[in-house]
Amino acid sequence: QVQVAESGGGLVQPGGSLRLSCVASGFLYTIDVMEWHRQALGKQRELVARITSDSSTTYGDSVKGRFTISRDSAKNTVYLQMNNLTPDDTAVYYCLVPTKIYDYWGRGTQVTVSS
Repeated sequence: QVQVAESGGGLVQPGGSLRLSCVASGFLYTIDVMEWHRQALGKQRELVARITSDSSTTYGDSVKGRFTISRDSAKNTVYLQMNNLTPDDTAVYYCLVPTKIYDYWGRGTQVTVSS
């Protein structure tokens, strides 16, 4: 049973930091790409960051320089370190494991940035 599960969301003040984690379980092979997406209320889901098996990274323009994606491939876990958060970062953050056959999404974790 393949599962993708996020954790680490919560309420943080502007300028604060949070670290999200995502564990992908049940995969019978090495995962290549792991991604973080987010969806704010009333907006389309957008790519936040992507990391490949050789640790090549891609970031959305709005988070460059503030967010860092990393992974522990042995644990099929991906992290998102978010610094200098602003209210515009408020959203549900989703983890995605895209494969050739199917896209595996987690249920999401809420991040709220507010004073």
